[in-house]
Amino acid sequence: MNFKEEFEKKVENIERIIRDYLPEETGYQKTVLEAMNYSVLAGGKRLRPMLMGETFCLFDGKNEKEIEPFMAAIEMIHTYSLVHDDLPAMDDDEYRRGRKTTHVVFGEAIGILAGDGLLNFAYETACKAYQYSFNDENLDTLDDQMLLERLKHSNRIMKAMNVLAKKPGVYGMLGGQVIDVQATGHAIERDRLDVIYEWKTGALIEASMMIGAILAGASDLEVEVVRKIALSIGLAFQIQDDILDETSTMQVLGKPIHSDEKNEKTTYVTLFGLDKAKEFVEELSNQAIEQYQSLNKKNEYLEKLIYYLIDREK
Repeated sequence: MNFKEEFEKKVENIERIIRDYLPEETGYQKTVLEAMNYSVLAGGKRLRPMLMGETFCLFDGKNEKEIEPFMAAIEMIHTYSLVHDDLPAMDDDEYRRGRKTTHVVFGEAIGILAGDGLLNFAYETACKAYQYSFNDENLDTLDDQMLLERLKHSNRIMKAMNVLAKKPGVYGMLGGQVIDVQATGHAIERDRLDVIYEWKTGALIEASMMIGAILAGASDLEVEVVRKIALSIGLAFQIQDDILDETSTMQVLGKPIHSDEKNEKTTYVTLFGLDKAKEFVEELSNQAIEQYQSLNKKNEYLEKLIYYLIDREK
């Protein structure tokens, strides 16, 4: 099976997982539930849950049911960030993933609430992982070894929840978004731009891969290496996004191009030019692969995925 076929097969499986955890569109709040589901089901490459699942496999994770709620949750959080990013007060975009953005279809107020709803529902979803470690069994019936294993799983889930709570927040994605908003219309230096990229884009990629490693039982040292791999990927991913905003088309990207120029944002392209920006992408991709190889573990698909993320055309 070639990479494209494998990728499509994995996306199909992730779509199934996400659908399993989406809320039913019923009740007096039905409209916001429809808007939440509309946003999540708009498509996309599902890269964050894919990175999470592949990192889980890299460390020989066994209980797939334990990671699935986190895979759905990270995509909900990513989608919430896009819904809010598209709002009139932010980038004011009308298209995302090739179709009308949530606030255009449902109105600005519901768009805001749909984003809020997805963020909250993501944590509700991730908490379901506990049912695969502790269920209704009477713990008194478990022997010491079984109880120890359950406690280990519970501890891993708690660590994963901590990452899921921190990385999208004020010291991660949200913090990066704040700096980005404040920098709009102003020329900024590379150091500040790197912080924006590391937090706004890199934080969720870090969260995805770290959670995959944690739930598979990776050591703290291994999780830190994974974080560094994800950081390199995140920076390269965002710089490539800058390049595509300048060189691609709306038909290919599924969203407006030249939005950085429209919103007067400093990017790697505006700072260094296209050719130098491409060099940075190549440098960071090589760095990510070197860090990956230092783990002395093998997941051929994950390695191909890292290259794909950085060399992508949309």
